[in-house]
Order: sequence, then C-alpha cells, then structure tokens
Amino acid sequence: MDLVADRIMNWLVWLGLAVVIAAVAAVTGFKPKGTRPVSHSRLMGMGRLALLAIVIILLYVAFRARSGG
Repeated sequence: MDLVADRIMNWLVWLGLAVVIAAVAAVTGFKPKGTRPVSHSRLMGMGRLALLAIVIILLYVAFRARSGG
C-alpha cells in the first residue's frame, strides 16, 4: 500500500515542480531567443491576473483544510 502512495507522490512532485517552473517563467517573462516578446502585452497581463487568482483560490482552500472548516 505504501508503494502505491510513493508512486503517486512521485508524479505529483514532478507535476508540482513543472507548475512552479512554468509560473516563474510566466511571471518573470522569461522566453527563449528568437521568439516574439509578449512580456508587456495585454495577454501576459491577463495571464498574470489568472495566475494570481489561482494562487489566491489555492491558498484559501489550503487555509480552510488546515483550519478544519
């Protein structure tokens, strides 16, 4: 039973790491050479707003789970 839990945690850890890397790249505007700049566009602003909303929702859910409500 613990082996199954370890395998699930393993892919969840990798998925979480990928999400953190993508979020940092999105917020900082990091891009590969030769691509179009979007760091100061409206689309990037809306993406950052959506990312902030998701973070707030996840923090609220974590707070509610921790407080037992």
